[in-house]
Amino acid sequence: MAAELHPCSGKLIGLSNSNRTAQRNQPVQEFNHGLVLSREPLKDRDVFTVRIDKKVNSWSGSIEIGVTSLDPAGLDFPSSATGLKGGSWIVSGCSVLRDGRSVLEEYGRDLDQLSEGDRVGIQRSTHGDLHLWVNGQDCGAAASGLPTGLWAVVDLYGKCTQVTVVSCEPPSLAERDTERETVEEREQEDEEEEVVVCGVREGEFGGLTSAVNLAAATNGTLEEVPVLPPTHNRPDKFPNNLEPETVLTEHQLFDVLNNAIVSLYRSEDNGGGDLGGGGIGRDSGTGSRGDRGSSSGGGSVNGNSSDSGGGTGNTGSVNSPAGGGGARLGAVTGGMLTNDALLFHEKCGTLIKLSNNNKTAERRRPLDEFNNGVVMTNRPLRHNEMFEIRIDKLVDKWSGSIEIGVTTHNPNNLDYPATMTNLRSGTIMMSGCGILTNGKGTRREYCEFSLDELQEGDHIGLMHKASGALHFYINGIDQGVAAAQTPAVVYAVVDLYGMAVKVTIVHNHNHSDRLRRNNAIMRALSPDVGRPRPAHSLTPDPDTPDRLLFHSNCGQKAAIISEGRTALRPHATDDFNHGVVLSGRPLHSNEVFQVRIDKMVDKWAGSIEIGVTTHNPAYLQLPSTMTNLRSGNTNQSGTWMMTGNGVMHNGTTILDEYGHNLDRLKAGDTVGVVRKEDGSLHFFVNGVAQGPAAWNVPPSVYAVVDLYGQAAQATIMDDVADLPPLPEDSSEGPTVMSPSSPCSVAGGNSANDLRFHQLHGTNAVITNGGRTALRQNCRSEFNDAIVISNRCLRDGELFEIVIQKMVDRWSGSIEAGVTAIRPEELEFPNTMTDIDYDTWMLSGTAIMQDGNTMRNNYGCDLDTLTTGSRIGMMRSATGDLHYYINGVDQGVACTGLPPGKEVYAVIDLYGQCVQVSITSSSGPQDNSLCTSNITERSFPIHSPVAGVAHRLHSKHGKNVVLLGEGCQAVRVGGYAHGIVFSAKELKTDELFEVKIDEVDDQWSGSLHMGLTTLAPPELPSCPMSGLSPTLTQLRSKVTWLLAGSEVRRNGLLQRQNYGASLDRLTVGNRVGVKRCSDDTMHVLIDGEDMGPAATAVAKNVYAVLDLYGRVTAVSIVSSSVLEDAGSVKAPSLSSDSCSEGEEDRMPVEGGEPALVPNTVMAFLENHGKNIQLSHENLTAARVSSYNQGLLVTAQPLPRQQLFQFQIDRLNASWTSSLSLGVIGHSPDRLNFPSTACCLKRSVWLLQRDSVFHNSLKICENYGPNLDTCPEGTVLGLLVDGNSCLHLYVNGMDQGVAAQDIPTPCYPLIDLYGQCEQVTIVTNNVATVGGEGIKARCQGDMEKADMVDGIKESVCWMPHPEVNPNKTCEYQALCSRFKDLLTLPDGYFNEDAKYNLCYCESCHKLRGDESYYKRGEPPRDYALPFGWCRFALRIKPHCDVSNSFKQWHIAYHGTSVGALRRTLDHAQLLSGTSSIFSVSPVKMEGPNGYSEPEENSSNSLPDRDREVPRVQLSPTMRYSGLEMFAPKVQFRDPRSHCCHQAQVGFQVCVRPGSYKVGPQTLGAIEPLDPRFSNTEIEWITKDQGGTLLYGLLIRVE
Repeated sequence: MAAELHPCSGKLIGLSNSNRTAQRNQPVQEFNHGLVLSREPLKDRDVFTVRIDKKVNSWSGSIEIGVTSLDPAGLDFPSSATGLKGGSWIVSGCSVLRDGRSVLEEYGRDLDQLSEGDRVGIQRSTHGDLHLWVNGQDCGAAASGLPTGLWAVVDLYGKCTQVTVVSCEPPSLAERDTERETVEEREQEDEEEEVVVCGVREGEFGGLTSAVNLAAATNGTLEEVPVLPPTHNRPDKFPNNLEPETVLTEHQLFDVLNNAIVSLYRSEDNGGGDLGGGGIGRDSGTGSRGDRGSSSGGGSVNGNSSDSGGGTGNTGSVNSPAGGGGARLGAVTGGMLTNDALLFHEKCGTLIKLSNNNKTAERRRPLDEFNNGVVMTNRPLRHNEMFEIRIDKLVDKWSGSIEIGVTTHNPNNLDYPATMTNLRSGTIMMSGCGILTNGKGTRREYCEFSLDELQEGDHIGLMHKASGALHFYINGIDQGVAAAQTPAVVYAVVDLYGMAVKVTIVHNHNHSDRLRRNNAIMRALSPDVGRPRPAHSLTPDPDTPDRLLFHSNCGQKAAIISEGRTALRPHATDDFNHGVVLSGRPLHSNEVFQVRIDKMVDKWAGSIEIGVTTHNPAYLQLPSTMTNLRSGNTNQSGTWMMTGNGVMHNGTTILDEYGHNLDRLKAGDTVGVVRKEDGSLHFFVNGVAQGPAAWNVPPSVYAVVDLYGQAAQATIMDDVADLPPLPEDSSEGPTVMSPSSPCSVAGGNSANDLRFHQLHGTNAVITNGGRTALRQNCRSEFNDAIVISNRCLRDGELFEIVIQKMVDRWSGSIEAGVTAIRPEELEFPNTMTDIDYDTWMLSGTAIMQDGNTMRNNYGCDLDTLTTGSRIGMMRSATGDLHYYINGVDQGVACTGLPPGKEVYAVIDLYGQCVQVSITSSSGPQDNSLCTSNITERSFPIHSPVAGVAHRLHSKHGKNVVLLGEGCQAVRVGGYAHGIVFSAKELKTDELFEVKIDEVDDQWSGSLHMGLTTLAPPELPSCPMSGLSPTLTQLRSKVTWLLAGSEVRRNGLLQRQNYGASLDRLTVGNRVGVKRCSDDTMHVLIDGEDMGPAATAVAKNVYAVLDLYGRVTAVSIVSSSVLEDAGSVKAPSLSSDSCSEGEEDRMPVEGGEPALVPNTVMAFLENHGKNIQLSHENLTAARVSSYNQGLLVTAQPLPRQQLFQFQIDRLNASWTSSLSLGVIGHSPDRLNFPSTACCLKRSVWLLQRDSVFHNSLKICENYGPNLDTCPEGTVLGLLVDGNSCLHLYVNGMDQGVAAQDIPTPCYPLIDLYGQCEQVTIVTNNVATVGGEGIKARCQGDMEKADMVDGIKESVCWMPHPEVNPNKTCEYQALCSRFKDLLTLPDGYFNEDAKYNLCYCESCHKLRGDESYYKRGEPPRDYALPFGWCRFALRIKPHCDVSNSFKQWHIAYHGTSVGALRRTLDHAQLLSGTSSIFSVSPVKMEGPNGYSEPEENSSNSLPDRDREVPRVQLSPTMRYSGLEMFAPKVQFRDPRSHCCHQAQVGFQVCVRPGSYKVGPQTLGAIEPLDPRFSNTEIEWITKDQGGTLLYGLLIRVE
């Protein structure tokens, strides 16, 4: 068939080059409609191949390819190939779809990752299978059962914009062999044949065991091979009968042998390695053949000797070992295993020239070509045979260098690839310092050498051990196991790639003369580099302890070093996952597995994760992250992981708020896990137990650590003596001694006064009270960071620091020493070694005095130290200078320091070293050392808190009696009505704790405990009213509580199985509650913290408990914290300054925090393509379309700084509007997508009224709907000190939107849809809450001494620039309805700015609370959410000032027909006329009340006819019911849509003029959570007791 495309194609396709090239038009504006098909149907086995010519980066997704039975001549082309139906198979990315539905999720190469020049093809085999071909490699069967008559389909989708058809023909010979082998393999699964394997015939071949015996024959001798136990049979089929006419293909032989060897090793691990009775009792000498020898010489050992002189072997019977009953195989073929010397095979890469009797290989044209230099050995490697080469010649033109490894491919049959890493089967290569298996990286950091750094003359070797392990050798040094299980028959292979031009095979394996070369190319990945390595063994030494180490099988991007104790992601700044490591053995019960975080990077979000799994690491295919492992279909199997502050089981969250957030840990912190004997799982953070995380965890679980995100390296903390702890930062209490460090015999506390001096180098920063020093701009500056001690050192006093942070950008590292120059007299140079007088320094291994080297090769090398290493220095009384590394004295560095002269410790934070902290400053006198003992870190014991004992508030439930001056509470009747409160608000981290004194077992249930924003002083004096019978029903204010083991918020379940159940408590148990500084509620039971129970807890809360059910009496055992005047913190920017009940509080003078100069913010030049910046990058406008409007600031957002911008222009032609948030990585090179929701890495986004993280919704109903923000709205973002993100609207904090925001983060804005222009206004504002913010809180509007909308001198109004009402569609609709009422304008306030809309968007924009207080005495009322208020004009005779200061607020629902008459009389009267076509619905209540006649004289007794009864309520949830405010239908004159409307009044009511009574509707459920149904209706007969000031309208 012709390799052409059909002329019918997608609407954006243009064909050229005789219909062989297809191009998608408008590739930047459009991403689809790029479908093309082959001109003719495919013939079987023809591969329709296209080349990708062009790609663009504007889109996601790329080329898609497949087949379809639809004729293109009559096809209505869909927008993409996945839209094809009626018999279509499409490969998209790495998925296979049939008729648009996925049938295979993970298949072949990911097409989205292909580049320009790559070739991709599609084929239907003769058996009806669909095959994908990528760059000439068959990816295997993608689907089966395909019909005939299929057209090839290519979709130029997303990034792919142009392709060219290159061929349509059957695969080449090598590819056809592979295809045939696949067919033969499938046929052989259904047949039993007699096969000749490598010239050996077994009449009845014993399955896998015989295959292993065959592979075990080595060098003409027979090795004893254990019989595989039947329990280890693998499912792989192997023919039982071997026919000489059928030969196993190379791939089949590789697979069978490999699987057999794996089974053998596993049986050896389980004790099945010894030969015992019932073996293979069969003579291997019979039936051997010698007619299938290798063409490469090395004749048959079993038959007659070949011409090549390979030698002969005995083919007779071999006796079985005594007592064994087993057999040995004495049959080996020529060409497989011979005594020939190892040479290069004659067949090699196209550019290779062999010489020196095939011992030397050289790549031709090395300056023009860098690949096609593959060479292989002439025969397979013997077991334990060293293959070693010498690098003879290198060129420095290319990157990359020599690669070496093994392969199962026979060089006679191999079509040599350009580079060996292109081979996708049977190949293990060492490249750089990593290991690649079948072209894919399996170990990124295998050894301490990199092949790319070797020089001419260096030697590289490899050895295939008898155990199957593969080892590499660099200059004679064994680099350890590179692959544990390799096939029995492998050839050595060398790839002369890049810089490598010429190599020679060497047979002299005496490497002592090359060991001196190792230091020059060493890659020091750990402090243990250069130390002798223990011998590697596949079986544990019985004499060594059962030590916990990491298993060698680890994630693709992880590596295990330091003899299995340390795991790391060597390229942590390039990759954030694939860092999973497991313990080498299962954990014992009650055995704590603990690791220390050694190194972190700040590029990613997320951090270390830890847990346990039932999966054996030896057989586990490790996922990218451990939380992706979802195997295990019961609660007693699988994987349990702590991630962030939650716990997941098999990838599903089981605890949301469990313990300390792991994402906030730093280098030096420790995390641990233990499975206790009862099956419960516990985690530890820095030695502190986080409480039970899971139960019924089975025994024999392996520990798991996932080095994810920021976590780059961790070390097992099983050997405390070997791992020095990091310093304690607390400056209080006794000095913490570092292990093995010198300590003062006097034991003084002089350590506390050693700090870093305030004078230091230009790039140095001193923090942590002078105990920590760091180099700022560590990736752009490497010096100018000298720090010096704040005082001189005493003789024999140790000055010790610990390295806390390093970067891998520079060479060189920390330098340390002493100087006799006083800090005040020192002119800090670039580096301390530049000083030419009175200074002694250690740099690397060199001791330097006054800038000159005194000696080299001192006992330690500072350049090899890593994070967590400790360095100390001490001048003895005799004037000798000693250095200590991790507490070990390195000996005298130099002598002759002036003994009577003052010397100061000096540290140069140079090169890689970024941050250090002082650990201990006490040292030995006269250089006599004493060691401190190391004790296990114990759990914290809560000591009694100093202060005044807590008390209970006098307001409580009706069944409670307080005793002992409020220290004891007793429930005297019933099982409920036992709520009690703390007397005062709890301070941050203040524990309120009680002890259970009495229980009554006749009741069920138990104590409830929590926190509430309900202030007890606000409760009525009578204990009968105002309190719910139980705490779970307390909903008038926000309440968080623990009931049993359930956490509830306002009665709604938030979390189950929080911890130990309160229902199990009895007499003597203690339970406490506290609000922590991170806004979480913690519950403590008998002093043990159960972890965070709830988040986002308000700041002003009281402790509350309910003596419910069994618990009848409690007594307080905690005390209030005595405040230290110096420890009072200034209010945080995130605190709610407009909370209820604060109207009587006066500002505290001097409470304002010191203003920190704000970072000047501007937009980054890198932005969406439709953005245009102006006004010094402070204004951004979208100049076309509706998207491509992404903006990021050039500067990161500092903590506690509010970033604000104003919406300048909206375009109503579009729908939706802007979104905003923060991004956690540098945007300098960010490729901006079309919208912000396409960003999926470290992004927190506020869109509409929802919060998204990495495009996943994490919160709903947050703040106002951003789509409704009008022009002039000022939006802001702030990240507080707890890494929580806040949204500000017109200066109002909307609360916490997201947590755990990384540092640095950059504000992000998406000018989408209606929003076309914004301007930064942050730079004009000093701080939140300062004078620069004009807008006031809605709390100020609805409280104090005024009523809004009546008199300008006493009312609040939104700032004119930020008034949201002018574009509110709901308010405009209500206003049009008001116009239809034809009410005179004289009744309404002339200034429309006093009209307030209470729709959801408007009241959230203002930051309204739901309830406020008004009058004397104060009484609650609810804001009329959902209604729109139009301010009324007040009559001149009204005493406005007294009414507004002292009267209460209430609401009255009425009918439309009564509005005019009521307004005419300026008081609430009846009226029934209506101008609308639909009459009000007449509803009758249980008391005979009918709304249309609510004030008519006919409905009242005679004595009340002159003074009608008026029904009011403090909430429109009652007055707005349809019985009181009937609905009427109207047609909107603008939209011509029909709506229903209700009306009512907002009124002032004089205190004492009304009676409070129950609702009269017979409702059972509470109508308003703030007001009881027994006091929700107010009745007044006083005509002068009400004052109308607002008309309320609600439209549905």
